[in-house]
Amino acid sequence: MSTARLLSTSTVRKNGQDEEKAGFLKSVLYGNNEDALAPETGDATTHSKKLARGKYVHELQTHRVRPDKVEEYIKLLSIHYPRIANDPENAVNLCGSWETVVGDLDTFVHIWEYKGYPGHKSTLTRLAQDPVHDQFLKDLRPLLISRENNIMLEFSFWKTAQPHTTNGIYELRKYNLKPGNLLEWEYHWRKGLECRSQFCEPVGAWFSQLGRLHSVQHMWTYPDLQTRKTTRESAWQVDGWSETVYKTVRLVDSMQSHILRPLDFSPLK
Repeated sequence: MSTARLLSTSTVRKNGQDEEKAGFLKSVLYGNNEDALAPETGDATTHSKKLARGKYVHELQTHRVRPDKVEEYIKLLSIHYPRIANDPENAVNLCGSWETVVGDLDTFVHIWEYKGYPGHKSTLTRLAQDPVHDQFLKDLRPLLISRENNIMLEFSFWKTAQPHTTNGIYELRKYNLKPGNLLEWEYHWRKGLECRSQFCEPVGAWFSQLGRLHSVQHMWTYPDLQTRKTTRESAWQVDGWSETVYKTVRLVDSMQSHILRPLDFSPLK
């Protein structure tokens, strides 16, 4: 074989390898783009500008409580959390407070809605200077095993529900996405929500900005677990829902579902 042909073959092989590496890097950064109808993910627009409503910033607090301190914990929060939410000087609303009844037991979830990042900053600054809040934290810490918070933005197509009473249960679903797939996930779920919302009431959907990144959370409410079962079965009969599930599940690294019961002081209950 001639030297020229050997060089030509080597060049083709090298070019192919370079293209393969570039394709792999692109998939890591921007996710799978097999769906020709999916939005372009390589543009310069940030996820927060493209996906979020932009009006509020939400905080998801998760408290794991010592089993022998649950009643004391609920009593303490039932006094202090409404105090924070009802103070007109604080730029924050309490969306809801719930106890986990299926999932991580003795775990409580709270969702706060700040008036943007300026509202988040001003509220935390005021609370840091409040001696009553300082005492609350001192009373709270011995009751907990751990606590965690995540800063989230709500999706533009799914406005967080206003305070109201359903007398039902709430389901919080958590999806940890493979990095780079948020835009594609949102594209398919925006269409899928039209199918699901025919049968049950959506409460809210958020994606993380700080804390556990590449994470999506959404919440639904049902009268009871039996209604949840029949509702989910009915959704599979609607054109488009099975396609939504098929195209989103491959974008997910792991998922969790928790059934929650609202606390008495929760605005959503």
